[in-house]
Parts: sequence; C-alpha cells; structure tokens
Amino acid sequence: MKQIKTAIIGAAGYTGGELLRLLVHHPACELVYVHSNSQKGKKVSVVHPDLIGDCELVFTDEVQTEGIEAVFLGLPHGETKGFLEKHSFNPETVIIDLSTDFRNEAHGFVYGLPEVNKSKIQKAKRIANPGCFASAIQLALLPAVAKGWAKNQIHISGITGSTGAGKKLAETSHFSYRTGNMSVYKLFDHQHLAEISQTFSQVNTDFDSELLFVPYRGNFTRGIWITAYLPFEGTIEEALSAYREFYVGAAFTHVSDQDIDLKQVVNTNKCIIHLQVKKGQLVIYSVIDNLLKGASGQAVQNFNLAFGLDEKEGLRLKSIAF
Repeated sequence: MKQIKTAIIGAAGYTGGELLRLLVHHPACELVYVHSNSQKGKKVSVVHPDLIGDCELVFTDEVQTEGIEAVFLGLPHGETKGFLEKHSFNPETVIIDLSTDFRNEAHGFVYGLPEVNKSKIQKAKRIANPGCFASAIQLALLPAVAKGWAKNQIHISGITGSTGAGKKLAETSHFSYRTGNMSVYKLFDHQHLAEISQTFSQVNTDFDSELLFVPYRGNFTRGIWITAYLPFEGTIEEALSAYREFYVGAAFTHVSDQDIDLKQVVNTNKCIIHLQVKKGQLVIYSVIDNLLKGASGQAVQNFNLAFGLDEKEGLRLKSIAF
C-alpha cells in the first residue's frame, strides 16, 4: 500500500493525541513530522504516554510544506486562517482542518460530514472537519429534516465529556468541578448551531426551524449523548425505514432497534442512533465519541475518502463496552 506523507500541526492536545494514536498504525500513512510550538524538542511519547513503543517522533516547531501530501490542522479555533496565510502548501496537498475556521465552506473548503458530503470529500483538497456536538446532532436529525418532519422548533439536549473542553485547564474542566457535577453552558447559543443549520438547509432547502439546544457538561471524560424530539404523526416503522434508508451507505452510522448506551461508541468512530415514537413525538437518541467521530476519527475517515482508501482504514476500533 502506498504511503502518504503526512504531517500533524498542533498535535499536543487531546485531538492531536487521538490523531497520532490512529495514524501511527494507519497502513497508508507515513508520519513525516508532528508540530507543536509548546512541546518542541520533546518526544511524542513523553507528551502522549499512551504512545510509548508506538511512536519515536519528536515534536518540532518548524513547518515543512515541500513533499507533504496530507496535513491535519489541530490548531485552536481562530488560528488556522493565519497559519495558512503564513505557510503555503501545494494545491494538491490535502488539508483537513479540525477547527471552526472554515466550516462555513468558505475559501474552497468542503464540509467534512461523510454521511452527506461523501462525493464532495472524495474530490476535495481542503476539508473542514465538523464539530463534535454538530456531528452528533446532525446525524440524529438529518433523516427527519430530509423528510420534512422537522418543523417549527426542535428541542435538543446533549451532554459531553470533559475532553470536549480541550486539554488546557479551565475551572469547569478541573476534576474537582466535574466530578459528581453537571452544568449547562451556552444555552440556545452554541457555536455549532450555524454549521448544523447549514447542513440541514443543504438536505432540505425549505428548512427554517429553530434549534433549541441545551448543552451539558458531563462528569465523565469521553462521549456525547444527544436527545432530540419533534412532533410526528407517523409510526415507528416509518421512522426506522426513513433512517435506515438515509444511512444505507454510511460506514459508521448505525440505527439500533435496542436501547443504546454511551460505552457502545467510546473508543470508536461509530454513531449509534435509537428511535422511539411516543405521545406524538419522534424521539431520537444519538451517541458518539467526541474525540473520534466528533473529531480525530472523522478526520481520518475524511483522509481515507480524499485518497480513495477504504473508508474504514485505520478505524476498525472496538468500544470499551464495560
């Protein structure tokens, strides 16, 4: 298998560490260098101890553009635009950005949600990876939106693990704050709502519903649980049929007849969905790993698509289960 010369820019955080964990074992990836300004000169396995014995690379603060075929950008939100203005990569280099900077499909970037944009991603050289909450919410609601079932207001709640806040310490990510605790943040005003509405309008040009999203901070490390509901006059059989038809070609999104739980997806690139029809409402549950299907795993999925590889290459991961 051909080795694709790859670099990771901004690889010291949680998503960078997950990218490394996936790519060091990816059969088509040759990691040329790993960039970090804060960790330059340190071995990768010192910063990410889970990679002891798997990666001998040393972090560098130098940016090499020549000969690089794929670049993953794990920079903080708002810094990617400036970085790409300063560092010019070959137009044929595939750039996958994990920040919010290009999710509005500006500057030639394709929005990297494979369940909707697979054919675009396969041709793209610039890919904007979706946000974690955005991925889980979109996958929960896309079939209903496409069918025109999502009208007026859509009620959504979601709880995310502490790794969703990033590696940099903040009061609300400290162990003493999170443990035995829950809290709401960015009520009805989460930054991911813009990209969600953009995708919903793509699959249904008549979509104009208001998304009322309540995000919770959870007292666990990994995973996202979404609950969404909307008025529905159909049967559970009709709902299941629509969802299964929409996701028939999806490599990682599955509709379950059984009740689901978060541990089914932790450490995997899966999204698992469960539906119920009750009291005139279609209730949708959606679970993902925020660091994988919500970030680094989906980025590798997009890498595979952009280079014509098996979509599941390097992502055949088993959940922790218990």
